[in-house]
Amino acid sequence: MPRLRYFLAFSPAVIAICLTAYIHQPQLPRLSQIPFTFQHSQASPGSNQQTLDLDSILEEYELDYSNQCLRKIAACGDLHGDMENSLKVLQLAKVVDEKGDWSGEVDFFVQTGDIIDRGDDTIKLFSWMEELRIQAASMGGTLVSNLGNHEWMNAIGDWRYVYKSEIDTFGSVPAHQKMLTTGQIGRAWLTNYTTTTRLLLYPSLRPPNTDYPPPSPPNPPPPDSNFSFLLSSPLSHTAFSFVHGGLAPTYPNLSPFPSAINTLSSSLLCKLQARHPFPPPHPPYPYPGLPDTASEAERRLYGNDRPLWYRGWALDGERSVCAEVDEVLEKTGTRQMVMGHTPDFEGIVSRCDGKILIIDTVLVSLPVSHRDLTRIWRCSLSPLHRIPLTPAKAKDGILSSKNPVTHIWVKNEVIKALYLDREEVLVDESRAFIW
Repeated sequence: MPRLRYFLAFSPAVIAICLTAYIHQPQLPRLSQIPFTFQHSQASPGSNQQTLDLDSILEEYELDYSNQCLRKIAACGDLHGDMENSLKVLQLAKVVDEKGDWSGEVDFFVQTGDIIDRGDDTIKLFSWMEELRIQAASMGGTLVSNLGNHEWMNAIGDWRYVYKSEIDTFGSVPAHQKMLTTGQIGRAWLTNYTTTTRLLLYPSLRPPNTDYPPPSPPNPPPPDSNFSFLLSSPLSHTAFSFVHGGLAPTYPNLSPFPSAINTLSSSLLCKLQARHPFPPPHPPYPYPGLPDTASEAERRLYGNDRPLWYRGWALDGERSVCAEVDEVLEKTGTRQMVMGHTPDFEGIVSRCDGKILIIDTVLVSLPVSHRDLTRIWRCSLSPLHRIPLTPAKAKDGILSSKNPVTHIWVKNEVIKALYLDREEVLVDESRAFIW
């Protein structure tokens, strides 16, 4: 069944995004109809490099649905202290059931940061995420959490978006500070949150946040091993990156991805939480800045054009963005990047043929006096995503000697933006991987 991935968006007043996929086998294109956009020649042992004969491959192979690989992923952007609407959109995406418990209907749920600020449900939301993390693990699922710029602002002591009503839910300013350092939320940030995520789409390609490029193993695997061909094949980039702001082309620490970034963020967060006494919050006190012990690389991590703050993929011109995106995808071992941070009140933003997905929607149900906006925007979520990868096998079970092909996998992809009154197809393609 060709996979259908779709984004579901509601009207500008209530925006939700869902991404899912369906398998409908009769609609899957014939192998001969699928463009082989990634073709790799592979030499037989002891022979010269050979060229693939595509026509004969199409004659000899058929899709093998018995070994189809599926992966369901859900991701959401900024939640900003709104438990009521967060629950609604996670239920919409079938991440949680009617009681708010992990449903078991997705394999991964990724939250791209900014749970804190602007609303009064910070404690409830972070507690809920940790409950879901445990429930997901018990059911074979995984909850993946990123830190947003608002989590980092709070860790630094920049409380410009912390409303008094939110502080009241903690009890006091010192209680708020303690919760974010040695308390429940601060410990969760250190243990369960990263600044960016690399999520490989298929189980055999290693777990979330496996680095690209991978470190050389102590004992290199044989060239014909699964590990070797998966890392050197086009499937090595069959992955998503998730980050709150964006992975700027000029940022120097993109490789290995994501550990180069996450190691810096973990180190910086430890230094921020270790300050004693914690600096008084800004405002009304002066902006505390990063600790003196922060390295230059750690300071650069928090810069305006860095992973937590970068908006270029969302705001720069289409020509310049699409000219730069492939280089970043290649460095990070991914095919698509997903990010929040930059809201769009009109709907989902897909750029460069779906290589860039901007999933932030404004989530708030507070009085207008709390916002700079002139109206209340409620909502939020992004995507439930089910991905099939279907192998092809020789029709007679015998590989052709003139075609040194040991692996053919086919991925089918349709990405749609669905609104209450319309739907928009963003990507519709089938892709074959040969090696």
